[in-house]
Amino acid sequence: MKFVDEYRDPAAAKRLLGAIRSLVTRPWTLMEVCGGQTHAILKYGIDELLPPEVTLLHGPGCPVCVTPLEKIDRAIALASRPDVIFCSFGDMLRVPGTDRDLLSVKAAGGDIRIVYSPLDALRIATENPAREVVFFAVGFETTAPGNAMAVFQAKRAGVGNFSVLVSHVLVPPALEAVLASPLCRVQGLLAAGHVCAVMGYTEYAPIAARYKVPIVVTGFEPLDILQGVHLCLRQLEEGRAEVENQYSRVVSQQGNRPAQALVAEVFQVVTRAWRGIGEIPKSGLGLTEAFAAFDAERRFDLSEVGPRPEPAECIAGLVLQGLKKPPECEVFGGRCTPEHPLGATMVSPEGACAAYYRHRRTAAGQGSAR
Repeated sequence: MKFVDEYRDPAAAKRLLGAIRSLVTRPWTLMEVCGGQTHAILKYGIDELLPPEVTLLHGPGCPVCVTPLEKIDRAIALASRPDVIFCSFGDMLRVPGTDRDLLSVKAAGGDIRIVYSPLDALRIATENPAREVVFFAVGFETTAPGNAMAVFQAKRAGVGNFSVLVSHVLVPPALEAVLASPLCRVQGLLAAGHVCAVMGYTEYAPIAARYKVPIVVTGFEPLDILQGVHLCLRQLEEGRAEVENQYSRVVSQQGNRPAQALVAEVFQVVTRAWRGIGEIPKSGLGLTEAFAAFDAERRFDLSEVGPRPEPAECIAGLVLQGLKKPPECEVFGGRCTPEHPLGATMVSPEGACAAYYRHRRTAAGQGSAR
């Protein structure tokens, strides 16, 4: 395909792999932040092609995976109400709550609609003025501008039956939480290119300096990832810890300023709980007071839905922090599968457990690899 095939060229990949092999003099451990990068790494076997000195760990960059259990249960409570049309992206429907998921609510008669944009949910609200329409606003900085625009337009148009259940999280605080852990093994980071396309990468320089960890903004195609690995390893071998931009065809240092301005008008930084990880200060977005009327958690009484414990046997939190890999979980591919997931990392399209299940099951003795 035009503009894609050139980033999957085998000859170019071999050249990059050769450059990496000639560069590496000692073991190094890198973390790719985004779940989309994890799936590409496993799909194309990049981790197996790299020299044995290079270890790749999988990070917390899957917004579906880190949406807390309490928030999923609140979404289920809202979607179960007969007066509510609940709108969501499709990847949230099978994320397990405490007792069930949104898909089971839909099967039982709940009015749950899969949308491709938050503006679709706003349109549904204008077409159904007698019903309350709630949109599940989940994601990193990547989806925040679109969700902010829906709320902004709802206020401007006076749409009174539209609200959002917000579970936005921010990447830089999560990276700091990973790097600050005494158990952290990460020596270099491949940052998520799509997040940086919105936010730029000026926020990463203090993190790289504080933890002496190189950070390379990286895309999602095989050559993007190999080049990101090469740039990161070159810094490590040279004793540098800086921010570099591999994904320059998409990302600029300052990012998308109009999108940032809209997000800053509609949202404010809040402390947020991360599923499997816990509470991280200043790691999320919530609606500002000017747009509080569109906050579903204020509009509806959800006080009975409080924090819930995670399944004890699920190690998704350790996977998201790069402390374990999915095949190290005792229930991986057995009691926990994409059809019957114990944790969100097994069901999300960006989840590390789902990536291993799809592309590398033999690593845990489960069926064929590909």
